[in-house]
Amino acid sequence: MAAPLDMEPPALSLELLPTDPLLLILSFLDYRDLMSEEKSQRNQSWKAIFISTYSDLGRYIQYYATLKKAWDDLEKYLGQRCPRMIGSLKESVQEEDLDAVEAQIGCKLPDDYRCSFRIHNGQKLVVPGLMGSMALSNHYRSEDLLDIDTAAGGFQQRLGLKQCLPLTFCIHTGLSQYMALESVEGRNKYEIFYQCPDQMARNPSAIDMFITGTSYLEWFTSYVNKVVTGGYPIIRDQIFRIEMSKDALPEKACQLDSRYWRITNAKGDVEEVQGPGVVGEFPIISPGRVYEYTSCTTFSTTSGYMEGYYTFHCLYYKEKFFNVTIPRFHMVCPTFKVSTARMETNHNEYAVDEDEDSTDTDEYEDRRRVMDIPAPSGRCPHHT
Repeated sequence: MAAPLDMEPPALSLELLPTDPLLLILSFLDYRDLMSEEKSQRNQSWKAIFISTYSDLGRYIQYYATLKKAWDDLEKYLGQRCPRMIGSLKESVQEEDLDAVEAQIGCKLPDDYRCSFRIHNGQKLVVPGLMGSMALSNHYRSEDLLDIDTAAGGFQQRLGLKQCLPLTFCIHTGLSQYMALESVEGRNKYEIFYQCPDQMARNPSAIDMFITGTSYLEWFTSYVNKVVTGGYPIIRDQIFRIEMSKDALPEKACQLDSRYWRITNAKGDVEEVQGPGVVGEFPIISPGRVYEYTSCTTFSTTSGYMEGYYTFHCLYYKEKFFNVTIPRFHMVCPTFKVSTARMETNHNEYAVDEDEDSTDTDEYEDRRRVMDIPAPSGRCPHHT
C-alpha cells in the first residue's frame, strides 16, 4: 500500500547517502573537525552537522583543508621540538571578529587569511616567535605571527606602505612582514613582503621590498613545509651544530682544528675559505657533547650553495687527524622589488640614491643582518 503523501520522509543519515556524493562532500572538510562536531552534537544528523559546518566555513572551501593541514603539521612539529610555543597560539576567531577588522581598516581581507585565523588567531607576543627565531652574531631575531586585533592596530596608510597590513612582528628589531591589501604603490594585491626603506631617500614613499609570498596561502603553507621538512631552523639559536653520539667510545673524543668552505655562486664562481677553528673557538667534542655556533658573510649573487669539511684531531691519539664532511646546502634570497617612487625619479637622482644607499656603516649592516635578508645591492648572505 502506498504511503500517505503527507508522511515525512525519514531523516537523512550517513548510511542513506550514496558513496560518491558523500566522499565528494567530505573531501572538502577535515575529518577530525567532523568527528569533533559529531561528538558535540550527537543529537543531530550528519546532514545537520554538515549544513551547520558548511554555513560557517563554506566560503573557505578552497582553502580550509590546505590551511588546516598546514596548522596540524606545524603543531605536531612544535609538539616535538618546541612544546612551549604551542601555548602561545591563540584560539580561532569568528566571522564577526574578521568583519569588525575589515570595518576598522576599511579594506577587505582575503579569504585565505580569514580562513587561517578561523583556525588560529596568530599568537601572543612572546619569544620565541612562530615565524622564526634565531641568533645571528650579536643580534637576535624572533618573529611573531600577529593576531587580528594587533595587526589591525598596525594597519598602514602612510606613504610607501599604503593599505598594508602587518602579518608578523619582531620584538627585537621592530620589523614586520606586510600584506598589501590593494594594488597601490607598485605592489600586487595580497603580495607579502619585508619593507626595505631607504633612509637617505628624498621621497618618504621610496620603500623597496623583499617579496616573501604572492598570497597568504602560498606564504604560510610554503613556510610551514620548509619548517617541518628541516629547510628552516625555526627554533634554533645557532645555525651550525656539531655533535657526537652519546654511544660513542670515550677514545673517540676529538678537538676541532680548522674549517674549509667551498662557496659557489649563481654564476659558477667559486670562493674557498679556510682557517683555524670556528668563530675563534676550537671546541672539544666528546660522546654526547653538542657544540653550536653561528657565522655569516656575503656573496655577490642572489643564490648559490656551500659545502666543505671540518678537520679534527683525536685527543687520545694526538697524531691522528680526520675530516668530517659538511654536505652541500643551497641558499636563495627573496625576490627584490624596487619601489615605484624610486623608479620615477630621474636618472641622475637615482644614481645618487644608489651611492648613498651603499653605506657600510655598522648600523646598516646590523639592521640588515638581524632580519637575515640581503642588502638592496643584490648581495646575498650566507653562513660560514
